[in-house]
Amino acid sequence: MPRLFTGLAVPSEIGARLARFRGGLPGARWVEATDYHVTLRFLGDIDADVAEDVLEALAGLRARDPVPVVLEGLGAFGGDRPRALFAAVAQDPALMDLQAEQERLVRRAGVAPETRRFTPHVTLARLKREASPEAVAMYVAQSGLFEPLRFEARAVTVFSARESTGGGPYIAEAEFPFA
Repeated sequence: MPRLFTGLAVPSEIGARLARFRGGLPGARWVEATDYHVTLRFLGDIDADVAEDVLEALAGLRARDPVPVVLEGLGAFGGDRPRALFAAVAQDPALMDLQAEQERLVRRAGVAPETRRFTPHVTLARLKREASPEAVAMYVAQSGLFEPLRFEARAVTVFSARESTGGGPYIAEAEFPFA
């Protein structure tokens, strides 16, 4: 069963700028810059028939203009047990609409509904238990001014991941341009 997700690939020049934040946080397992992406919908381990249905459904994405993506700061998921360091993505209406369309399409293809609220982000590191909430908060605070990083997404990519924690490296299995 492939482990799949849909997302927006981060351009290499933006990835290089994000990679400057790598290092200096004990317990962080840093994501490779070439694997940076904005996840739209995690599909998980799905059987090959459902995967084919998902690809067929995504081929029906409606045409749209490029989607603006603005990375606007650092944050962490997990609260008292931080598990990921990320670059937050602004909730632009075009991005939110794209994600909602993805959700409808993959549900029609047989994927169970997503129960978590969509929080657009780019994961920079996965955090092990030794990454204390205090250390993560200090890292975010000391990372300095985060100048917004902008790009336009022009396609949705279906990625596959290894069956392991963190999953990378990711492989682009299919791409669906907006126009």
